[in-house]
This record gives sequence, structure tokens and C-alpha cells, in this order.
Amino acid sequence: MIDLEGDYSEVSSDMILDQLMEDYATDLKRIAFLYVNDISECEDIIQEVYISCYQKLSSFRHESSYKTWLIRITINKCKDYKKRWSIKKLIYTPIISSIFTAPSAEEQFINEQTSRTMIEQIANLPTKYKEVLILYYYQQMSMTEISEILHVNINTIKSRLLRGKKILQNKLERSNAYGPVR
Repeated sequence: MIDLEGDYSEVSSDMILDQLMEDYATDLKRIAFLYVNDISECEDIIQEVYISCYQKLSSFRHESSYKTWLIRITINKCKDYKKRWSIKKLIYTPIISSIFTAPSAEEQFINEQTSRTMIEQIANLPTKYKEVLILYYYQQMSMTEISEILHVNINTIKSRLLRGKKILQNKLERSNAYGPVR
């Protein structure tokens, strides 16, 4: 295991990239999936992220952490993907992760429908709200970290989080997926 925050002058780019992939692949894949809602496209995006990372690793300035840098690259790659393909043309096929306990068939169906609806509604939010919600709730990042990743003032992040939650709440109430949201 390499200490990525320490002296890395003796460490090759290949070793650093291997460590970054080991440390952050799951988080980056989750972010990409929440953006594009397609597992195969998500995997392609993550490969592009690591290719970009490898190409730019020597110019990394250490003004932020590797994680912050990789999340920013991932978000940019997801935005590029969305520019190439209209989100309206996508058919949502979210993959629901299995739960450790075995729910009944009815509970499983309800959970899948709820998750599918939530993912669809998040995917339909404007990008500026979607990215803040994903980073805050799914990546459990602080407002400061989100501000650094998105290069946006922290007060703007707070505002986008509140507005994004309100828009999502209204969409969910209208879809009657959850009944009234409290």
C-alpha cells in the first residue's frame, strides 16, 4: 500500500494509479452511475477517468486530495457523456443492490420501485442540483469538500442543496411515489 499523501518521488505512476483505482473505484463508479444511470456506460466513464488520471498524473499539483481530483474528473466525464447523449433518450434501468436480509417478494418489489423512482427523479434534476445531492447524500461529503470539487462558493452549495431537495420533494410528491413527503 502506498501513502498517496506522503513523499511519492520514488513511486511510479503505475503504482500510484493502481492505488487510486483500489482506493476510489467504488465511489467513482457510484457517482458515475447516479449521473448516467447505465452500468455499462458507467464502467466506460470510469475507464476514461483513469486514462485521464494516468495522462495527467505527473502534472497533479496537490492543491486538493486525489479523491477530490478524481471526483471532479468523474463529474466532468459524466457531463461530457450527457452532452453526447440526451438524457431524455435513455431508458432507465437502475440496478438495485441486494440487501443482506432476504425481504419478501412484495417488499423487494416495493423497494425496487421506490429506488427506481428516486434514481429517475434525481437523474431528471438540473445538473447543478443533481451533483450537489449526489455528493452530499451518496458520497457523504461535507459542504466544504463539495465546494472544492465543484469550484463553487460554499453558500451556493448550501443554496443548491436546499433547492435541489425541495425540487426533488415536489417531484416525488407529484409522482405519488411516496405519498406526502415530510
